[in-house]
Amino acid sequence: SPSLPEYFVVPSSLADQDLKLYSYSFIGRRMPLWSWNHPNGSALVRMANIKDVLQQRRIDQRICNAITRSHPLRSDVYKSDLDKCLPNIQEIQAAHIRLKQLCVNEPFEETEEKWLSSLENTHWLEYIR
Repeated sequence: SPSLPEYFVVPSSLADQDLKLYSYSFIGRRMPLWSWNHPNGSALVRMANIKDVLQQRRIDQRICNAITRSHPLRSDVYKSDLDKCLPNIQEIQAAHIRLKQLCVNEPFEETEEKWLSSLENTHWLEYIR
């Protein structure tokens, strides 16, 4: 995938040939990417959707098992579909533009009465929360 870094962390129990095979199943070939690690062994892994619904469960289970095996306490994987509860990149960019316009282009003295509602309407604070 051209959007992934050249090097990234994957569970050692996943063989290279499996990774190459699985990569074709993900939208944009975006393999699961280990993004963050907590001292207690928890990790945040980002993953694109799997194209083939029939293969989704098998591939998802294989990757989750590999992640579980690599956890020091062998804890189960907790999955959350963030597409349903988070804004997409275009929404975040639009909110940032609205925030900049509010803070830079509009004189505060003239808009003081409606400034907080204008800030709320940008959705910026909601998105960064």
